[in-house]
Amino acid sequence: MKKSTLLLIAVILGLMTGCSPSREKTVKRIKDLEKKLFSPEAQSFDKARADSLLALYEDFVKAYPKDSLAPGYLFKAANVAMNLSDGYKSITLFDQFIKDYPDHKKAAVCMFFKGFVYENVQHNLDKARETYVQFLEKYPENEFAKDANLALKNLGKTPEMLVREFEEQRKADSARVADSLAKTGKGKKRR
Repeated sequence: MKKSTLLLIAVILGLMTGCSPSREKTVKRIKDLEKKLFSPEAQSFDKARADSLLALYEDFVKAYPKDSLAPGYLFKAANVAMNLSDGYKSITLFDQFIKDYPDHKKAAVCMFFKGFVYENVQHNLDKARETYVQFLEKYPENEFAKDANLALKNLGKTPEMLVREFEEQRKADSARVADSLAKTGKGKKRR
């Protein structure tokens, strides 16, 4: 009886591992699909391939969360979702990255991109503001800190409003330079 039970367990385990793709096969499928989707020869964006790649990334991370490739694949998955304009999915994946890999060098970027998605994909300015502020509190020295400050400053402004502010600032700067030159006498014509 014991031999038959052990044999049955071995057969079941063999079937289970035989039916699911190995890590190496999954990595190869991901690389092949990335090549097809992101190669310079790609004629146009292929949403079906992007969806497939997103699913492969997610499957890999679920199957191998401690693997050294998992954080990179999770980051890529969140970016693919963001580029597919799937705000909910990308925010969920960025949150998962921040939770599962808080000490990874890309955790800060994930938080910044989360704010970007709230602002530009979901148009939820309150959540965008909250996320950018949280980013600046947690990562004040990060390379994206200036971008987060700029995003906060311009949150909710239309492109027309930004152009008008830029032009007004340019006029004000020109006036200050002219005043400064006039006061120092460098702005006067010589005779």
